[in-house]
Amino acid sequence: MKTIGLVGGMSWESTAHYYRIINSETKRARGGLHSAPLLLHSVDFAPIAALQAARDWRSAGDILADAARGLESSGAEIVGIATNTMHIVADRVQAAIDVPLLHIAKPTADRLIRDGFRTVGLLGTQFTLEMNFYTNELKKAGLESLVPEIGITDLNAIIYEELCRGIVREASQKTYVKAIEHLAGRGAEAVILGCTEISMLINDDISPLPTYDTTELHAKALVAAALETSDCIKDP
Repeated sequence: MKTIGLVGGMSWESTAHYYRIINSETKRARGGLHSAPLLLHSVDFAPIAALQAARDWRSAGDILADAARGLESSGAEIVGIATNTMHIVADRVQAAIDVPLLHIAKPTADRLIRDGFRTVGLLGTQFTLEMNFYTNELKKAGLESLVPEIGITDLNAIIYEELCRGIVREASQKTYVKAIEHLAGRGAEAVILGCTEISMLINDDISPLPTYDTTELHAKALVAAALETSDCIKDP
């Protein structure tokens, strides 16, 4: 199995879910006492969040590119950025390394297409919803994506002020459910949880639409990529 390099910490709350899913999926695939060969560079999120607010994507990209280079030099053979928003700088990170960077939107789009959906709602940070770096990836895969028309700043505040701090509130859950209802009314057939923290708040049990958790899909895709050319015979 190839060694996975993970650029995390944005936030560490969702990175913890990545670690659990990657190892659970490796155990499922390989059996026995197997866990994933995994290298993690967990950045300090506060300076990254400040750069996001300043829209200084070049400086933020440099930080993530340096982290990815360090992972590669330490033996990572495939790299993932454990956040949706910072895929704004995915091209910059990939240019800094020679090993593959698995884009978070790809496994999500692949699963939606496989499940027969073509029009999907997208939830995420204000940057993800207002910039086209993510919706363009979905469009390449053949998906039409709808983003909320109102309340984006409220959705964004819930992510940064609550979920990234490990706070889950029922009132915020209702805000997200209402946003999904509006997306459904505009024709969305499913909804992408396009921020790695949103799954702390929303799941299929309470969502008006089927949910696609980018954290889970990305983590499992990293394991699949790491196992692709490996001998993954299960232990007895």
